[in-house]
Amino acid sequence: MGPAAWWSNAVFYQVYPRSFADSNGDGVGDIDGLVAHLDHLELLGVDAIWLSPVTVSPMADHGYDVADPRDIDPLFGGMPAIERLIAAAHQRGIKITMDVVPNHTSSAHVWFETALAAGPGTDARERYYFRDGRGSDGLLPPNNWQSVFGGPAWTRVVEPDGNPGQWYLHLFDTEQPDLNWENPEVFDDFEKTLRFWLERGVDGFRIDVAHGMAKPPGLPDSQEVVKVLSHTDDDPRFNNPNVHEIHRGIRKIVDDYPDAVTIGEVWVMDNLLWAQYLRPDELHLGFNFRLTKIDFDAGEIHDAIQNSLEATAIENAVPTWTLSNHDVDREVTRYGGGEIGLRRARAMVMVMLALPGTVFIYNGEELGLPDVLDLPDEVLQDPTWTRSGHTERGRDKCRVPLPWKGEDPPFGFSTSADTWLPMPADWAELTAEKQSADPDSTLSFFQRALELRRSRAEFSGDEIEWLQASSDSLAFRRGGGLICALNAGDEAMTLPAGEIVFSSAPRVDGKLPPDSAAWLV
Repeated sequence: MGPAAWWSNAVFYQVYPRSFADSNGDGVGDIDGLVAHLDHLELLGVDAIWLSPVTVSPMADHGYDVADPRDIDPLFGGMPAIERLIAAAHQRGIKITMDVVPNHTSSAHVWFETALAAGPGTDARERYYFRDGRGSDGLLPPNNWQSVFGGPAWTRVVEPDGNPGQWYLHLFDTEQPDLNWENPEVFDDFEKTLRFWLERGVDGFRIDVAHGMAKPPGLPDSQEVVKVLSHTDDDPRFNNPNVHEIHRGIRKIVDDYPDAVTIGEVWVMDNLLWAQYLRPDELHLGFNFRLTKIDFDAGEIHDAIQNSLEATAIENAVPTWTLSNHDVDREVTRYGGGEIGLRRARAMVMVMLALPGTVFIYNGEELGLPDVLDLPDEVLQDPTWTRSGHTERGRDKCRVPLPWKGEDPPFGFSTSADTWLPMPADWAELTAEKQSADPDSTLSFFQRALELRRSRAEFSGDEIEWLQASSDSLAFRRGGGLICALNAGDEAMTLPAGEIVFSSAPRVDGKLPPDSAAWLV
């Protein structure tokens, strides 16, 4: 048996490029802004960057509506910028993984524009899901599916003759038409995209909506009412069995590049169904989001960890762990906000880093950033806000730009005060500059925790052993000997036997205080 793959124990850092750092003063983060702050990531101690979409896009969904998957949008600096990033990151030993979006394109993609112009019954329309409407004169959508962002999943087009005509499917925004993966041209083009980036030194891909792509024959009606930004395992829009053939095809391509990794965004809750995506000839890694969906409760945390370990064990795959990303509430806010939310977030970081497998950190997590809940209505940009009829405020609250330095917005993120989302004035205490000088800051805490995870032999072994603990706490031991203890209760906790190597809060009379965690050996 050879050495473990580099990604099997890696710490990935998700960069949401609009919000990381702006190099040219337009108020929007870009790739050269990331290059300028690679020292921050090197000091933090991450192994790889997951770069959210930077390819050519009209930005209806901030890059997840791709008009050209094999070019970088000028907003982010064009192709020269990503070449600089790949070279500079690799020089520091940091790998680069990119988002790819196989489920849909932008409505500005040349394929979709050609399909609209070509009219019904043409080959150009076979790359997407164009269908005649139901009812009198086709006035009703082809089925009852709803968009993940709210509203119908179908939009009627005006045909070249000027009359209302067919409908096209978009499981997300109107400007994100779903591709028809039964058309071989779709896979062939996706192969070109994967090889294009792998040949340029990209180390792998995060596959957006990896449980999408395949649709059920006949596109039957949904039997249930679905909520915005959610679905269940029996939702006909997702998790069709034919998606696995697509992933096997993707894996064959990526296997031509031995160190490359594929990471799937797989929103499937049933363990057996979820594990199918991790079969040896499909994805290398699959996101398991259970830790993002629970409260700061010892029982829920225990069950989420145990469930994730059992799910990956079905296919002998590598577990993945994450507390937040660009689509979910930041954990400081989720765990109660303010000082208590931050204490709990630090404790959960220690739990996550103590577990076997791969870890994903979302930009700003290392600064202890909360959600920005008081964004004015007029600045909201998430398509969910408009498509839900202004009932769902969407995900902008966790996408506010990062504070780097200084006492006032934009805190070194940009030379322009007019940032794409406004930054709160009270983030002056959370800047990377201020935190790097404070040994008790969240940033210093992250740096130390990642250093220990990387350097201590006790962080080894693929399994954990649960240790006896009270109902409002938990403790487990890694195979290499590391013990992690979490106190989610109201009273101080007696620690297991061992030497403390790190804790998220000082002990009180030798015990672990509430809302904190410790590592022992």
